[in-house]
Amino acid sequence: MNIIETQHLTRRFGRMEAVHDLNLAVPTGSVFALLGPNGAGKSTTIKVLMNLLAPTTGTARVMDVDSRQLGERQLAQIGYVSENQQLPLWMTVRQLLNYCRPFYPTWDRDLESTLLARFALPEHQKLSRLSRGMLMKAALLSSLAYRPKLLVLDEPFSGLDAVVRDEFIRGVLEVSERGEWTVLVSSHDIEEVERLCDHVALIDGGRLRLSEPAEALQARFRRVEVTAASAEVRPQPAWVEWERAGALTRFVETRYAGGPTEAAWRGHFGEVRIVAHPMTLREIFMALARSGTASLATEATA
Repeated sequence: MNIIETQHLTRRFGRMEAVHDLNLAVPTGSVFALLGPNGAGKSTTIKVLMNLLAPTTGTARVMDVDSRQLGERQLAQIGYVSENQQLPLWMTVRQLLNYCRPFYPTWDRDLESTLLARFALPEHQKLSRLSRGMLMKAALLSSLAYRPKLLVLDEPFSGLDAVVRDEFIRGVLEVSERGEWTVLVSSHDIEEVERLCDHVALIDGGRLRLSEPAEALQARFRRVEVTAASAEVRPQPAWVEWERAGALTRFVETRYAGGPTEAAWRGHFGEVRIVAHPMTLREIFMALARSGTASLATEATA
């Protein structure tokens, strides 16, 4: 079952198409990362999902409701934290929590206290006097305390230092490990998101390039080094970032499947030294971006 689904979703601003024909499915219970460079269309997609923008064409459904029809019942089950989120800066942290609490029947005072302590938030300090990192933690706390079924994080790490990022991620993990909700996180910061997600999607130029479980994606990518390879060998369709320097050949295999793939390598190169290294999500996306073949990743899983 999917908590979010889009079908042929498109959003234009005048002649500029920010999101193009997007078919996206976010499984219920997943921690789903929507990745891509700045300007890729991630934030526009999320704003459509949250009914902050209407789609130009196509549809988006959130918790089985058309995004344009999201009402009080659905919004009480959605947490939303954005890098550009505006908070009532004249309030203190305590006043913010006291203000938000009555709107959410599922508000958990124990969780509120736990996260307040974890984030080291000064509850009697005005929001206007908090650092950006503290403001983001206050926004996250006010969105976690009622245990939403869906938590949406739009570029939550932008401008945060390493310590605050770690505290932010730990706060999300503390609740998500209980398996009570779905998290959709949009970010260009792949290293941080890799610690959170179990499903990844790549969007670029408003188009969906790939979407699959993180484990499956990492299982089929390998950085390969071949020593004393034959000069007659030419790159194959599933290989990207091909380079040769003397006796050493390097490439990225995008369709690794264990023994059969390794046997195919030896069929190309012969009985030589071949080493295959697992890759992080960041390394995978950088390889695809540099090679300009992000679409290959989609074709490989079709």
